[in-house]
Amino acid sequence: MKAPLIAVLSVVLAAAVPAVAISAATPNDVKAIETNVTTTNTTPTTTQDLRHRRLEKRFLKLRTRLNRLVAKRDGRRARKVRTPPQLRWSDRGLKRSIRVLRKRIRGVRRDLHDKRAGLTPGIRARLQSIAACESGGNPRAIGGGGAYRGKYQFSFGTWSSVGGKGDPARASEAEQDRRAAMLLLRSGAGHWPVCG
Repeated sequence: MKAPLIAVLSVVLAAAVPAVAISAATPNDVKAIETNVTTTNTTPTTTQDLRHRRLEKRFLKLRTRLNRLVAKRDGRRARKVRTPPQLRWSDRGLKRSIRVLRKRIRGVRRDLHDKRAGLTPGIRARLQSIAACESGGNPRAIGGGGAYRGKYQFSFGTWSSVGGKGDPARASEAEQDRRAAMLLLRSGAGHWPVCG
């Protein structure tokens, strides 16, 4: 008998709380009534909601950056980006999409660096044959008693003349390719008398 009585009392009390809040305002005070109703119906934002919003914001920012970089690489204007369906994904799906976007951004930036250096497919093929002859394609190769270093056997003077810093053999392979393309376009194959 006590359980049904308690259930009835709790329902009556739950219904009475908004009624008391509304009756406290004057009949002409519509704004007060609306604010009382809206404040009682809203739910507090959870940390999971905040985390999801941060992921959405990061996703949109990276997608816009990728769009601009692709437009710059392809020599066209950036197109307007619509709201993607990914924003309805779970946190896990958004994190995966963010990782993919970051990887694509790195690839497009690499393409832009190659384009600036003049590393076209024809130049790349010619450089591969030079590298195979000079160092066997090994970017860490050291020859000539330490005077010639890296995949293209740069001397320190030649390396710094094309904008390289530090030791050519310690630079990344992509960096060595770019610097060799710059040297090939600027001076021809004269720096590689045997293999050029």
